[in-house]
Amino acid sequence: MSHKVHPKAFRIRDIADWQARGFYGKKIAPKLREDFEIREFLKNKIGKLGVEKNEIERSSNKINIIISSARPGLLIGRGGEGIEILKKALEKKIFSNYAKKPEIKIEIKEVRSIWASAPLVAQWMVSQIEKRVSFRRVLKQARDKVTATKGVEGVRVEIAGRLDGNEIARREWLKAGKLPRQTIRADIDYANEQAFCTYGTIGIKVWIYKGLKF
Repeated sequence: MSHKVHPKAFRIRDIADWQARGFYGKKIAPKLREDFEIREFLKNKIGKLGVEKNEIERSSNKINIIISSARPGLLIGRGGEGIEILKKALEKKIFSNYAKKPEIKIEIKEVRSIWASAPLVAQWMVSQIEKRVSFRRVLKQARDKVTATKGVEGVRVEIAGRLDGNEIARREWLKAGKLPRQTIRADIDYANEQAFCTYGTIGIKVWIYKGLKF
């Protein structure tokens, strides 16, 4: 039987990097739990504003959160007030019980090419499926828009569940170009999202191949 491995975990030592880095000291477990809570908070708060990824950098008493987004203007707000509101809400939710609160800094990075990012493509597909657009149309549009993007050499989009409300769940997918999923030096961006519909949960997966990294 085959064994399925997350594409990023498969490449973490060679061409991929952790999204959490810095000084963790001896108390690693509490800080990793803290990282998880920060990501969950950001996902619930700004997850639908075109956020690609959240990176966390730590020093001894400082936490730097780098948010990559396709819509940075909505996050920053007028005069940077959006970042301040987000920072205060984060401090109140996670660090309210701390005797010595760490200094928090939030940076916003703009994602130039939306259709070259697997998380953003998956989020777009979720929004279309939840609006009850035909799943075949969503698959074809996503495939065509990604393949038309500069720097993309291959793509696979997959959708699974009770498609169009049918009683029996099934899996549908489309592919274009090359996708060497077993090649470690292949730069493959992967994302997995869920669409919550009235007839059940629909799973969405996206693979985008951007060439080889040496």
